Amino acid sequence: MTQCTFFAIRPIPDAMMKHFALLFLLLLGPPIAAAGQPPPAAAPDAALLNQIALRIWHNEGAGKREYLTYWSKNEPFPSLGIGHFLWYPKGRSDRFEEQFPALLDSLKLQGIPLPDWLSNSDGCPWPDRQSFYADFDGPRLRSLRQLLSDTLPQQAAFILQRFNQRSQQMLADSSAAESAALEGQLKRLRQSATGFYALLDYSNFKGLGTSQNERYQGLGWGLKQVLLEMSATADNPPAEFARAAGQVLRRRVANAPKDESRWLPGWIRRVQSYAEPGTTVSAGASE
Repeated sequence: MTQCTFFAIRPIPDAMMKHFALLFLLLLGPPIAAAGQPPPAAAPDAALLNQIALRIWHNEGAGKREYLTYWSKNEPFPSLGIGHFLWYPKGRSDRFEEQFPALLDSLKLQGIPLPDWLSNSDGCPWPDRQSFYADFDGPRLRSLRQLLSDTLPQQAAFILQRFNQRSQQMLADSSAAESAALEGQLKRLRQSATGFYALLDYSNFKGLGTSQNERYQGLGWGLKQVLLEMSATADNPPAEFARAAGQVLRRRVANAPKDESRWLPGWIRRVQSYAEPGTTVSAGASE
């Protein structure tokens, strides 16, 4: 894999990187694929994954601590952590996949202590955005921001682990022709640092595209749809990925039952960073 430094973002502190390195070593040996399944995706090295993690945090929340706990006025759920993982209020659901409970399970398995209120919670305790921000400087959200600030490497490892597991399932659930095309594009993108950034950021940003709930007029907008939209002969796979992602996102907006055009410029700026890795992406691109 190409090794390079391509993000002008502050590094993770040395003490935290010790934990990051241990997590990376654990992730180097993913489970062996079952017979007839494609092999697990290759992993980026620890330094590259560090850069990708910080870029994802920058994309989702401008790299700012206060955006580790965020609730958009346009959404019925809070977005938490460097990847803005969704957490639905109790008794609610939506078409988008909830990720925050799985992150908590991952932290628990690693022996990381959670705040008592979080350990004992059976769901997101804030029923709406107003109650969330009324409690923003209270002990629960302060302790949650501290936890999320202290576990940047673990969140990065969670994103990588989910990508490895779910991309293999994406291939297994696709037709033979689609699987061959998807695997070919994944292989091409994994050859460069920028390509790996594109894969991890977009799959965290818009999902894998395998959920039937994430469709407008029968068409999805996740990683699978972008990979299938790509040309197999383009000379610059990350730039081709950026072009295809823009096309898929424009199609989503055109097919949406409600007007989503206000988000499209931020989405396009974000995916263009896959072709121009030095580009600064605003926090508004994460809606």
